[in-house]
Amino acid sequence: MVFGRVLTATISPFTPSGKLNVPEAERLAKYLADNGTDTLVVCGTTGESPTLTWDEEFELFKVMKQAVAGNAKVIAGTGSNSTEEAIAATRQAAALDLDGTLQVVPYYNKPTQTGLYEHFRAIAACSDLPVLLYNIPGRSGVSLHPETVAKLAQLPTVVGIKEASGSMDTVSAIRKLTPPEFAIYSGDDSLTLPMLALGASGVVSVASHLIGPQLQQMIQDFFAGRLELALKTHLRLFPLFEHLFVETNPTPVKTALQLQGWDVGSVRLPLAPLSPASLETLKSTLQQLDLLDLSTPSDPVYASC
Repeated sequence: MVFGRVLTATISPFTPSGKLNVPEAERLAKYLADNGTDTLVVCGTTGESPTLTWDEEFELFKVMKQAVAGNAKVIAGTGSNSTEEAIAATRQAAALDLDGTLQVVPYYNKPTQTGLYEHFRAIAACSDLPVLLYNIPGRSGVSLHPETVAKLAQLPTVVGIKEASGSMDTVSAIRKLTPPEFAIYSGDDSLTLPMLALGASGVVSVASHLIGPQLQQMIQDFFAGRLELALKTHLRLFPLFEHLFVETNPTPVKTALQLQGWDVGSVRLPLAPLSPASLETLKSTLQQLDLLDLSTPSDPVYASC
């Protein structure tokens, strides 16, 4: 397996004024690598890639790679709805000696399956970086069909998919149509355990910012045949999986990290801070799982313009 079991879709820390907080990004990367994360997925949706500049993204790629050197791998989110832009960004990521690239289904322009295949084929051919496809129809507006995934899996650098359609039938079809070495990763924390039962390798996680060791143990328990123990862990963590998406990701997880004392800042517009009701729900869940030190500040600090 190229990327391990737990891949963390990392948030992008900002200063109170909304600038990139590089020292906190380095600190967070080291923490994650020491706490259950096998691979960092940098500048994906959770990293607020739509509101990052390319300069900011490549700075994060470099500093996070340096921060976890030897302890975790780094995948660069260099996808785009422009094939030429994705190719240029992927080539630049390859020059940084990163470990892979995450390529999201092109959003907004709604290509056909033929267009999707040619888009990913062109990106896969532009470098030697292992490619992790990313299917998330809820955000992209179009789904990458299992038959197209199977065709792409024949390309030498396309090694897996982050599958976030929420459809277990789609997962089953992908597993049936692709070779065993083609890695399927859950794109939803709450579906990790069900997808493992369908042949997935692990998860690209948001919750691993907070519970990386527990997620890693749950997956290891599953593969060791300790199914009841894995299910017990899943059910215990399920409220957190739900409430980290009580509003649009990554607002809840960044708020949770702030509540824990991390200096990660708020989200950039057009995302907005959590509503008071959502904040109380999240705080209650964190407290129930012993993830919140009650001596830390009770409310997050939001960025100013």
